[in-house]
Amino acid sequence: MWRPVALLLLLLVPLRAPAVETMRIAMGDAQGEVRVSGKGLSFGSDTEDAAFTPLQQDGVVVRRRGSRLELNGAPVIGSAVRFRAGVESSDAGTPGDSAIRARDMEVRGDVVVRLYKDGLQLINVIALEDYLAAVLGSEMPVSFPSEALKAQAVAARTYALQKKLEAYGAPFHMGSSVLHQVYGGLNREDPRTRAAVVATRGEVLTYELAPIEAYFHASCGGHTESGWDSLQRDLPYLKAVECPCGRLPASRWSATVSDAELRAALGQPTEGFRVTGRTSTHRVSRVSVAGGASVDGAQFRRKLGYTKLKSLDFDVEHTQGKWHFTGRGYGHGAGLCQWGAKALADGGMSYRDILLHYYPDTELQQLY
Repeated sequence: MWRPVALLLLLLVPLRAPAVETMRIAMGDAQGEVRVSGKGLSFGSDTEDAAFTPLQQDGVVVRRRGSRLELNGAPVIGSAVRFRAGVESSDAGTPGDSAIRARDMEVRGDVVVRLYKDGLQLINVIALEDYLAAVLGSEMPVSFPSEALKAQAVAARTYALQKKLEAYGAPFHMGSSVLHQVYGGLNREDPRTRAAVVATRGEVLTYELAPIEAYFHASCGGHTESGWDSLQRDLPYLKAVECPCGRLPASRWSATVSDAELRAALGQPTEGFRVTGRTSTHRVSRVSVAGGASVDGAQFRRKLGYTKLKSLDFDVEHTQGKWHFTGRGYGHGAGLCQWGAKALADGGMSYRDILLHYYPDTELQQLY
């Protein structure tokens, strides 16, 4: 079902809001100083109705001096300062569209530098739809079919809005790493990602009129995993469903690990190492060693390394002093499978049907 949800918009957009939905994305931390640059650079307070004052230069160094900030050596009032490029006079409202650089990352929108712990924190305030165009280029190959890209756009938009609601009142809503959604800034945009975002503008997935936790991953290996078994999130729309990605070479992987590596991951000797628990989709839920010591599957994968152990759907054998893992899938397995979405799109399925396949019992709704 697809229908507008006006009430959700009131929850997401404050009364004195800019004209478009925005996100606050943590770009990382800095030590004592950071350089911010952009053509026509201006600065103001970190508020949505701030007036911006032109700096008459295209770059500035922000330094921390004790408990205050300095711009090119001049003190400024407050614990944060917000920068915008392309502003020729006093302005307020929606973050700008001109490129602005902080450290080694170029982004659209505004950049906030704030006092944080003993250093500085950088935050990108960006229009949601601009943010999504860069997320798609970071999270999914731009060569994928347009219907797969559209499905990813809706999932990423939904995930972002749910995180924004969850982080209400916090300095930022999400990070820019794989722990949330990978966001590489302006250089990750592509005409195909922009087209997918525009084609699905304002569309979100909801369950009982709230944005869902729209988790996604690279490849499930043939079956997605339930929210509880993969993430300890008992959500009715994160169910184990069949997926065509299991037939693709991209879903297969192998890894060889030495005794020393395995011992470090387990925190125990490797004698008697074996799989002692699996979920209904064959993913490892627990491993054990001689003497009864055991480790949760997700914890074991994290300690051994996500790039080494690409998923928990694996088998293992010990030969010639080494441990050989053979597995299926890449990622936690919950929600949208990106390679599965590609296969379904190649088969003619629309992005809406793809989304409802991976998030059953949800509704696709027009939020704005």
